Amino acid sequence: MGFPEAASGASTALLTDHYELTMLASALSDGTADRPCVFEVFARRLPDGRRYGVVAGTGRVLDAIADFRFTDAELSQLEATAVVDDATLSWLADYSFSGNIDGYAEGELYFPGSPIMTVTGSFGEAVVLETLILSILNHDSAIASAAARMSGAAHGRPIIEMGGRRTHEYAAVAAARAAYLAGFATTSNLEAGRRYGIPTRGTVAHAFMLLHDSEEEAFRAQVDKMGADTTLLVDTYDITKGIETAVRVAGTELGAIRIDSGDVGPLARKAREQLDSLGAKDTRIVVSGDLDEHAIAALRAEPVDAYGVGTSVVTGSGAPTAGMVYKLVEVDGKPVAKRSAHKESRGGRKSALRRHRDTGTAVEEVIWTDGSAVPEQGPNDHELQIPLVRDGRTVDDLPTLDDARQRLRRALVSLPWEGLKLSHGEPAIPTVFV
Repeated sequence: MGFPEAASGASTALLTDHYELTMLASALSDGTADRPCVFEVFARRLPDGRRYGVVAGTGRVLDAIADFRFTDAELSQLEATAVVDDATLSWLADYSFSGNIDGYAEGELYFPGSPIMTVTGSFGEAVVLETLILSILNHDSAIASAAARMSGAAHGRPIIEMGGRRTHEYAAVAAARAAYLAGFATTSNLEAGRRYGIPTRGTVAHAFMLLHDSEEEAFRAQVDKMGADTTLLVDTYDITKGIETAVRVAGTELGAIRIDSGDVGPLARKAREQLDSLGAKDTRIVVSGDLDEHAIAALRAEPVDAYGVGTSVVTGSGAPTAGMVYKLVEVDGKPVAKRSAHKESRGGRKSALRRHRDTGTAVEEVIWTDGSAVPEQGPNDHELQIPLVRDGRTVDDLPTLDDARQRLRRALVSLPWEGLKLSHGEPAIPTVFV
């Protein structure tokens, strides 16, 4: 059986679960695949300890859907492994999503029940997108939510994302994007820099220091190549001697030192005193090494100028998934709902707005179903969903990654101060269904 090749782009069609296609095959067989449906992405609850979630990955979702095509390679694989029958293979050969998608803009906050993304189309063309959409949104939103907490704890000090060696090579690229969206200043990941235009930074690791016969030789080689404004890694042997040698080699114009081990709070204090005494009063102090939002918050009073964060951000700092689900909520214009214990869903297509006081402080997320009365809006309220795809085509002029950074910054400022705490507690604002 032959199949046409896709026109362009690497296919994302097999980044999915087997059961998506067996559902499709059954629906094609009994004639229900063409029924108009609405699917919604939402989280029933926030991860433990979180007061808010950050929507991230929307742009990646839209790119992935555009590349969701079954080329000859994908179809031949499905045929060889007998995943579906010939009739389903023929249907997939012509697949192209032709429906509509609405959703929260990237960088927007979400709460339990928020209709983060709404997919409208036939059952067949919408159901096969479930795994792809969830895998991206769950990962990226978890990373962005953790990174936003870290950025808040840093209180304006820059954070470098440097977790590429602590996760899957492609997850590292997505994580760098999500962390940048959430306020990180730069990334060490060059592919993220190429693909998303994120500023990249990096100097040397301890291996470079150990390569040389002395710390001074290593520092001199780095300064000769990168200039005195570089960042010298001073904790390979003895930090006090390392700082003394760094200033002697680079001079008082040394850009920064990095401390990557030990009790970084007291070490930063001693380093600041030593740098000042040596005349390097403008030399910055960068700390790294197993930092998370709690460690960063604990360092707020210390003379730290920047942070490097790796493992904790790329793993969601204890919450590696956002817990989002993709549920069918409407068939043929009629609400449908799941009633399983602890996995319930609310039927009907939904819209949402966020209410704010005159001061700009958010007070609640209001969600309503099509056909019910639309809540009265005040001058400070705004609806949350925006058009993302119309008739299978991505909407023009969607917000950029930098737009998402600014949106998140404004949204976090709008939260009640209790909602920004790192401690356990209720969501920052309640979700109200009307």
